[in-house]
Amino acid sequence: MELELFTLLMLGGLALLAGFIDTLAGGGGLLTLPGLLLAGLPPVQALATNKLQGTFGSGMATFTLLRLRRFSPAAVRRPFLWALAGSAVGTVVVQVVDTGALEVLVPVVLAVIALYFLLTPGAGRVERAPRLSGALYERTVVPAIGFYDGFFGPGTGSFFSLAEVALRGRELITATAHAKAFNFASNIASLTLFVIGGKVLWLVGATMILGQMLGAWLGAHAVLRGGQRLIRPLIVLMCLAMIARYLYGVAQT
Repeated sequence: MELELFTLLMLGGLALLAGFIDTLAGGGGLLTLPGLLLAGLPPVQALATNKLQGTFGSGMATFTLLRLRRFSPAAVRRPFLWALAGSAVGTVVVQVVDTGALEVLVPVVLAVIALYFLLTPGAGRVERAPRLSGALYERTVVPAIGFYDGFFGPGTGSFFSLAEVALRGRELITATAHAKAFNFASNIASLTLFVIGGKVLWLVGATMILGQMLGAWLGAHAVLRGGQRLIRPLIVLMCLAMIARYLYGVAQT
């Protein structure tokens, strides 16, 4: 499938904005996936191509934050592998079961995330005692969110950030950095299966990768400069935006 140069450039610009937002708060797919569908891509190819550009964006954000020493490789090594495994299972399962129930569940969970960060302004300001041990968190919560990303996807970055703050007591910037690493892992698994299935449109994906990587790079630096003042309201805003999208979809059916 071939797209006009103007359409490709528009998708690249959209990916840049999405990469910036996704690095800080998650939810960048709220912009890129509808953009790909509006450009005329079939749904499966749109999902696959969106996963391609999103993987490069989360990868750029992860390596930039690592280079800036916002987290250590040792802190994310095991949960990274658990997120990868969970996403691989979710990507396989989604091909044989109905995802209809998630259309109801996901908006509820997103509302909980938005309310948590809105009503608990002290959450994530400083490191706190964890509510869940590292081993249990890595073997249950991380693969469960990874499974969700492979199975469905929207809001994964916000889910990881909330889990890091609420269950592991992380400071918000560290939680955001860890969330990008885990999201990168879950993206890799889904993308691999899409590539094997021949669903990715490479020219469209390559154009969006450039924008996504630049946006993620800018977003990673904004994490350090804006800190919690920027991350917290963006998480709330993106959760509310995703809820609105779901409600709009329900109203159209």
